[in-house]
Amino acid sequence: MAGSNFVDYVKIFCRSGAGGQGSAHLHRDKLTMKGGPDGGDGGRGGHIIIRANAQLWTLIHLRFSRHVFAKDGGSGGQSRSTGYEGADEIIEVPLGTVARDAETGEVIFDVTEDGESKILVKGGRGGLGNWNFRSSTNQTPRYAQQGEERVERAVILELKVLADVGLVGFPSVGKSTLLSVVSAAKPKIADYPFTTLVPNLGIVGYRDNRSFVMADIPGIIEGAHEGRGLGLRFLRHIERNSVLLFMVAADSDDIHKEYKILLNELKQFNPELLDKKRLLAITKSDMLDEELKDEIRLDLPNIPYTFISSVAQQGIVELKDMLWNAINEDNETAKNAE
Repeated sequence: MAGSNFVDYVKIFCRSGAGGQGSAHLHRDKLTMKGGPDGGDGGRGGHIIIRANAQLWTLIHLRFSRHVFAKDGGSGGQSRSTGYEGADEIIEVPLGTVARDAETGEVIFDVTEDGESKILVKGGRGGLGNWNFRSSTNQTPRYAQQGEERVERAVILELKVLADVGLVGFPSVGKSTLLSVVSAAKPKIADYPFTTLVPNLGIVGYRDNRSFVMADIPGIIEGAHEGRGLGLRFLRHIERNSVLLFMVAADSDDIHKEYKILLNELKQFNPELLDKKRLLAITKSDMLDEELKDEIRLDLPNIPYTFISSVAQQGIVELKDMLWNAINEDNETAKNAE
């Protein structure tokens, strides 16, 4: 995903189709002078539908298609003919897309499975033809219903990256390097902060042809929940990760303190993130000997941890084992809860 092509937030204006008008036709032919009502119903207006597509990774295709209008339904006809339904407009989005009302901010729904479709804006119902209003006391109704009006709605589509593992850490801690080592992803890597400007996904191969998805989230700094650094824009992507891998460099002045700062940023953004499984990787550990590692172990947070070096390929196998176990523990817990 090139940085300029990654779009995870768009606002669109939607308008569903109006329902068709019912017919007030009265039957006439050369053999029947007063055949009574035979007006058909109007057709339904088109819906605006959101459909998840696993082949999409960004909302860029909607950047220049901000207005989505569905077609109106057709009017009813004689011989109780129903009007045609207005064509639906289908908006394809990546998995993990959330739809919100642009005015209230209320979540309408989200889509997380390939092919999952949900109606974003309903089309108007077609009006009833006069055939529906006949009765013993009103045998020749000369009226029919109008179709329902169009519905207009401004909607925000927000992409939250779906991944098994999300990498959480300060800039230049080695997140992109790790992703490039354990997967085929090629994120931008450089020796300055904020080289990662968009989330990067990689499929991590594991034993017996198994795999899991890892997401490299742009670096977090203290105060990110207040808009500092890259701010809130990418914190939301962490919400869709099953396991959070905190990464702190071995040359940090205080590993435990940095971990607490990162944890607090997630808490301030969304307290529910604290319920996710958390692991810790101490990066750039090739510069440490066992004596230094023992000293560091004395003041580490009470979560599973490991020492790694992506460049030297140290501790990578152990890290994969730890992540795989955490992901499957998380899945087992979800199954038991069901």
